[in-house]
Amino acid sequence: MGIIPAPHSRRRHRHVPRADTKDRRQCLHRPPGSSTPRGDGDVRRAAWLGALACVAANAQAPCPGIHVTVLDIRNSTGTVACALFESAQGFPIEFLHSATNVMVIKIRKSQARCDFEDIPPGRYALAVIHDEDMNGKLDTNVLGIPKEGYGFSNDARAWFGAPSFEAASFEYDGHNLDMTLALHY
Repeated sequence: MGIIPAPHSRRRHRHVPRADTKDRRQCLHRPPGSSTPRGDGDVRRAAWLGALACVAANAQAPCPGIHVTVLDIRNSTGTVACALFESAQGFPIEFLHSATNVMVIKIRKSQARCDFEDIPPGRYALAVIHDEDMNGKLDTNVLGIPKEGYGFSNDARAWFGAPSFEAASFEYDGHNLDMTLALHY
């Protein structure tokens, strides 16, 4: 059995111009900067320009919040954990249980940035650790001396143990606050 070809249709198609063909050609072939007959192009163009202006404004001025740039990271291994505290309770050791906000950031090119947004005005303290082995804690030697990087707001330090909340605390007014924090090893 062979394949029987389908009969070809010999119907003629007649082109009937639509009433709006002239208007459509004007839209497709209008000079640059001109609008469509209904003005839709101007509306779309204004919407795009407005959207681009918002993106540009956000790129130049970050959202209100506490923005922390972490410097002096020994290497790009592991993560940086930033913990924001609003009281002395649990500062800085119990950051997973007591911190108001905790961010864990991958390190890129030995740098990290933590952005805490939608933070109400108040008094806060910041603790940051470089968790090189990503075990979720600051590793110490047998004497309790940290083996991984750590840092506190106000560059607060204590000789034996962690600094107090009062030493590391700062006032936040609800606007933009850019901080730079250096890690110590």
